[in-house]
Amino acid sequence: MSAVLLPHTAEGEIDWEATEAHIGRTHDAGLTPGVNMDTGYVQLLDTATKHRVLDLARQVTGGDFAAGAFVGDEPGAAFDLSAYRAAVDDITQRGGTPVIFPSHGLNGGTEGEWIEALAAIGAGTERFLGFELGPMFVPYGRIFSMETYRALLDIPQCVGAKHSSLNRELEWERLALRDEVRPDFMVLTGNDLGIDMVMYGSDYLLGLSTFAPDLFAKRDAMWTAGDPAFYELNDMLQYLGYFTFRPPVPGYRHNAATFLELRGWASSDNVPAGAPRRPDADREVLRDIGQRLGVL
Repeated sequence: MSAVLLPHTAEGEIDWEATEAHIGRTHDAGLTPGVNMDTGYVQLLDTATKHRVLDLARQVTGGDFAAGAFVGDEPGAAFDLSAYRAAVDDITQRGGTPVIFPSHGLNGGTEGEWIEALAAIGAGTERFLGFELGPMFVPYGRIFSMETYRALLDIPQCVGAKHSSLNRELEWERLALRDEVRPDFMVLTGNDLGIDMVMYGSDYLLGLSTFAPDLFAKRDAMWTAGDPAFYELNDMLQYLGYFTFRPPVPGYRHNAATFLELRGWASSDNVPAGAPRRPDADREVLRDIGQRLGVL
């Protein structure tokens, strides 16, 4: 799965034509598009815009997509079950798989309350994906204990969980537990600094793959075929990840916009108000990486 960037025009509007094309090329590459995620600026979107993105994903993929079920709130807010169920319904009614995006209310209580909240969400839907998102991405991000992760595996409607701690050891622990307790459960790596986690049994829902869904699909095919060329391509894609996911981590979205513009996939490298930008010097580094990857 690939978290899809939401491109913007130079005037600051969403570039809907580029968005539709990028969802399509992601799907055509054989990856499941993930819309309304952090990569898609979900925290900055109003309800009507989120719905339009979902409608576009359904139109392009026929329902083969994942999407963030996001509830915006403030520090100290209580968990809002009705709002989460509404967000989940918005996605499932269009055929997508909801990813339960964190919020202050969802993550602000005890670990047991987090499990209770996800179980309550699960009671109202057939399937969903959990989401551990580290605080380097959002201020309300949280990574949970292994005891709590074990309880997550007992929620039947939770068919997998994205893990974005950027820490291989924490993810290895989750893989071992998954293999022992529930082998069909998807550990979806969100480690853009360790994209080799596929070698250890993780699936993925990465933001980095939005830079080059074609190359990630090529890399995956090489791994499946046992082609040793996998390692060189993986190394170059990881180089891209190390550069673009440096602190402050949310700046990776501006890098992604620049890379898509360089590839001719976006009309500008603009980002919405409230999203951090990278230095202008990043453009030439990205151009060099794109040339090494053979796409520029």
